Amino acid sequence: MAEDQDLPEEQPEDSIDLVPEEETSPDLESTEEEGQPEADEAEKDSVDRELEIFQDLQRLQADFVNYRNRVERDRGAERQSAISEAIRAFLPALDDLTRAESHGDIQEGTPMAAVAQKLKAAGEKFGVTAFGEKGDAFDPEIHDALVQNPNPEVQAAEIADVIEHGYKIQDRLLRPAKVAVFLPAE
Repeated sequence: MAEDQDLPEEQPEDSIDLVPEEETSPDLESTEEEGQPEADEAEKDSVDRELEIFQDLQRLQADFVNYRNRVERDRGAERQSAISEAIRAFLPALDDLTRAESHGDIQEGTPMAAVAQKLKAAGEKFGVTAFGEKGDAFDPEIHDALVQNPNPEVQAAEIADVIEHGYKIQDRLLRPAKVAVFLPAE
């Protein structure tokens, strides 16, 4: 029976062995707690990465909006430039028609008068305006002075005669007016 007594004594030793296993489970919990900061850091890195991606997306969207606005603006400028170039090619014909009208070569009701009227109407459709009239103040920005004559009757430079009218489309200068100018006498 002494052997039987040894056996029960061994069982408590086995149960003692179980106790250290229970003691090791808090160690497992402590390892999990140590791993939790790593999980927090990983989650923080994930949130930072998402924020970075979101900011990149916002920048890309702003770049696209700016690009679209720039393309629309450039498209309008290119259209206006093309219209200007096309009209600039017709300006010599308009000059000839204006000279013919002023000399009485184009009479009302003739086919040539109808052509002249259509050309002027087409220019007006695109906003073409003629400028440079006798008596206007001389502006070197929009007038080319081909002739300058001193005149004691004028106080400031003034257009004496218009050789060729100048033309604008809205505020854009197509061609400066060619004029003769009266200058104040010294």
